[in-house]
Amino acid sequence: MTLERFSAPTRQWFANSFAAPTDAQTGGWEAIAAGAHTLIHAPTGSGKTLAAFLWAIDSLANEPTPPDRERCRVLYISPMKALAYDVERNLRAPLVGIQQAAARLDLPPVAITTGMRTGDTASRDRQAMLRHPPDILITTPESLYLMLTSRAREILASVRTVIVDEIHSVAGTKRGSHLALSLERLDELTDRPPQRIGLSATQRPLARIAEFLGGGTHDGDTWTSRPVTVVDAPRDKQLDIEIVVPVADMTRPEETPPDVDELLPPDPPSRSIWPAMYPRLLELVLAHRSTLLFVNSRGLAERLAAELNRLAGEELVQSHHGSVSREQRIEIESRLKRGELRGVVATSTLELGIDMAAIDLVLLVESPSSVARGLQRVGRAGHQVGAPSRARIFPKHRGDLLETAVVVDRMYAGAIESTAIPRNPLDVLAQHVVAMIATEPRDASEVFDLVRRATPYRELTRTAFDGVLDMLAGRYPSDDFAELRPRIVWDRVDDRLEPRGNARMLAVTNPGTIPDRGLYTVVLAEGGKVGELDEEMVYESRPGDTFVLGSTTWKISEIDHDRVVVVPAPAESAPRMPFWHGDGPGRPLELGRAVGAFVREIGAMDDETAIATLEGRYRLDPWAAANLTRFIAEEREATGALPTDRTIVVERFRDEIGDWRVVVLSPFGSRIHAPWALAARHRFRQHGSDVDVIWSDDGMMFRFPDVDDPPPTSAVLVAPDEVDELVLEEVGDSALF
Repeated sequence: MTLERFSAPTRQWFANSFAAPTDAQTGGWEAIAAGAHTLIHAPTGSGKTLAAFLWAIDSLANEPTPPDRERCRVLYISPMKALAYDVERNLRAPLVGIQQAAARLDLPPVAITTGMRTGDTASRDRQAMLRHPPDILITTPESLYLMLTSRAREILASVRTVIVDEIHSVAGTKRGSHLALSLERLDELTDRPPQRIGLSATQRPLARIAEFLGGGTHDGDTWTSRPVTVVDAPRDKQLDIEIVVPVADMTRPEETPPDVDELLPPDPPSRSIWPAMYPRLLELVLAHRSTLLFVNSRGLAERLAAELNRLAGEELVQSHHGSVSREQRIEIESRLKRGELRGVVATSTLELGIDMAAIDLVLLVESPSSVARGLQRVGRAGHQVGAPSRARIFPKHRGDLLETAVVVDRMYAGAIESTAIPRNPLDVLAQHVVAMIATEPRDASEVFDLVRRATPYRELTRTAFDGVLDMLAGRYPSDDFAELRPRIVWDRVDDRLEPRGNARMLAVTNPGTIPDRGLYTVVLAEGGKVGELDEEMVYESRPGDTFVLGSTTWKISEIDHDRVVVVPAPAESAPRMPFWHGDGPGRPLELGRAVGAFVREIGAMDDETAIATLEGRYRLDPWAAANLTRFIAEEREATGALPTDRTIVVERFRDEIGDWRVVVLSPFGSRIHAPWALAARHRFRQHGSDVDVIWSDDGMMFRFPDVDDPPPTSAVLVAPDEVDELVLEEVGDSALF
C-alpha cells in the first residue's frame, strides 16, 4: 500500500520525515486498511510501531470528534511500563507533525489526545481519564485487566483498534494467557470486536503467534481461529556481532602464552577473568558516544556499573533494572538520551522495543541465554531504519563461551526459539472468572464460551471449568481447604454465577500473574520510591549500613516490616553491593538441543579442524577458539564422553569431605533439569538416602551426606510416565514452597 490512501496532512508529514515507507509499513498498512487482524513481524528499527499507529491516527484525524464517552478508539498494550512511556513520547512527532501539516494546507486543526494508564498512574489522573477519555490509550496487560474490572471499563466500549506490542514476550507465558482473556472480555464490551494488531521482531512460528493474537470461535466441539493477516517483512537488518575473550586462557587469565594457536594447559583457575574484562569494557564505552551493557542479573548490573565508574574516576554509567524505581529508571534513560551518561548497565528492562536511537554499541556480559533475547538486546543498537546493529559479547567462563558461540551463530541465521502457548492455566482462569462475575452476575455457560475463545483455553473442557467454579464457590476436595473463603456463588440449578461481597476487592487487588518475590520496598524518608531489595539482604542489614542501588549510594535509616527507609549518602565509602535471588533466565530446550549438537559436532573433530571450524563458521577469534576447543577436550578426557543432544553423562564420586555426589551433565537447560532433579530426588529418597540437589542449565548435582554405600545412579533415569507423579509428590518440599 502506498501513501495515496492517507489524507494529505499525513502524506505530507511522512514525506517530510522519511525517505520512503519500509516493507513492514507498506505490507502492514495494506492489511490494516482492509480491516484485517494483522501480525507484523519485522526486524528492530523497521518502523513497525509507526505502521501500526499511522492508519489509526489518520482515521482519527479525519472523522468528527465523538462525545467524550466515546473518544477512546485506539488501545495500545505494552508488556513493559518503560516501553509504554517511550511510545507515548514518540507519538508526539506524528501527532504534532500532522497537525502542523494540516495548518499549512489550510485544513481544520487536528486534536488527537493520548493518555497513559499503568500501575504508576496517579489516582487523580485516573479519575480525570474517566471524565475525559483520550483518543489513544496506552496501557499494560495488568492495567487493562483492572480497567475491565472497574468503572473504567465504560471508556473502553468505543475501542476500535488494539495494538499489542512485543507480543512474543507474553504469548508463551501465563501473562499472555491473562492478556488473551482480557482481549476476549474487551471484544464482549465493544459494539463490534476491535481490530487486533500484533508487533514483534522475534517471534516463531508466525502461525502460532497469529492464532494467539486473533483467538477463535467455537462451533460445538470445533474451534476455528479468527483470520489474521501475517506481514512477514524481510529480515535485512545488518548484524555486526563479535565474541570477545580478553585473555588467552580463561582458566588462567593472568597468563598469555606466546603462541595462542597452541592448545591451552588444563591447570585449575587461579584468578578471575574480571580484571581483564573491566578495562576492555571501559575502553569500548569510552570509544562510543552511548552504549548499552546487558547482563542477566540485577546484582551484576550494580557491580558492573560501580566498577566501571571506579575505573573511569567519574559517573560514566548507571544501572537500570526492575528493582530500581520507575522514576529512577526514567531519569536514567533521559540522561543517556541527553548525553549526560556514556552508558547504562541493564537487565531485561531495556531489551524490548524502547527507542534508544542514539545507541552506538551494545555490550553483552555473558550469553543472553536465548536467540530471541540476544536479537532483542543487539537490536537496541542502530535502532533506525537501515542502521546496522553492532554488539560485542563477553563470556565470563568457558561454559558461557560455549553457549555464546551457539547463540551468536543462530542469531545470524535468525533461528529464533519457537513459542509454546500455555494450555488451560487454571489459576489465571480463576482470577478472570472472579473479575467477570464481580462486574455483573453471569450465566456460567456464557463465561465458559467467552473463555474458550481465547487461544490458551481452546481445549478447556466443561469438567475442568466446573472444577474451577467449585473451588471459587467453596466446594473443596477436602477439609484442608476449609479456611479458604468462597469468592462467588454458583447456582447449579440455573447455572448462574453471582459475586460475593469481597469479589471486586479481591479482583482489583490481585491483578496479573507475577508472584510475590519477597522484595522489600526502598523509600525515602520524605516519600518517594527508590527501588526494591531482596528480603535476605534486608535481614542481613542494619540501620546505618550503606548500599548501592541504581548506581547511587544510600544509607539505611529505618527497616520496617515491609520497607526500608533510606537517605542519600553520596560521600559514604565502601557501600555494599545488593543481591537478589532467582535472577537468571533459563536456557530454552530448543537452544539446549542446539548446544548439544554443537558439542557433538566439534567434539568429533581433531583439534586443528575444530579450531579452524570455530574461527571460520562460528566467527571466533584465535583465543576464543583455543579456549573452547580445550574445554571440550578436557570434558572428554575427564568422563570419556561428552554431554550432547544424544548423550547424557552421569558421574559418581566422593567429594573433598568424603560425601558421595552424583552429577548429571546435560545441555537441555534448567527448565528441563529442575523438574527432573525433583523427580530424581524423590527416587533417591525412596531408596532411603537423604539428598541435597542443585541444578543449572548444564545439569544437576546430588549430594549424599554421611552415606557409606555409593548411591544408585539408576535413580536419575526417570521413566516418562512417572515424571508427573514424582514431581507433584516432591515439589512441596522444594525451595518453591
